[in-house]
Amino acid sequence: MPGKFVLSANTPQEVLDWGKLRWMSHPPSTHAEQLTVIEVTLQPGKGHDFHKHPGQEEVIYVISGEIEQWLATEKQTLKSGDSVFVTADEVHASFNTGSDTAILIAILGPCIGDQGYELIDVASEAPWNTLRDHPT
Repeated sequence: MPGKFVLSANTPQEVLDWGKLRWMSHPPSTHAEQLTVIEVTLQPGKGHDFHKHPGQEEVIYVISGEIEQWLATEKQTLKSGDSVFVTADEVHASFNTGSDTAILIAILGPCIGDQGYELIDVASEAPWNTLRDHPT
């Protein structure tokens, strides 16, 4: 199957309680096999709580805004142009701690499952449920 142009105007956003997702490339939209690419929008004070992706590596790249990025039990403030590499099955979380909307690009590979993306939520488990002073 050949490559494909993906135009933002033709890519609907998925609205979640912690933010918005725009699937820029995944098996249903582009027939990708190795990379799932997602534009993630986080409103101030919101975040994608602690989770992991079985069998998938991930890079999270900050387009704009400021986030508190967790990688296992370590955290770092990331700003525009910063990124984090997450190994397969490694717990991580992203929270918008700035006053403006944060926009991220998440790139995961290889594609797993029908959507190219699988997630295990661990936010309610120790030690993840005790790491933040003010959980979202």
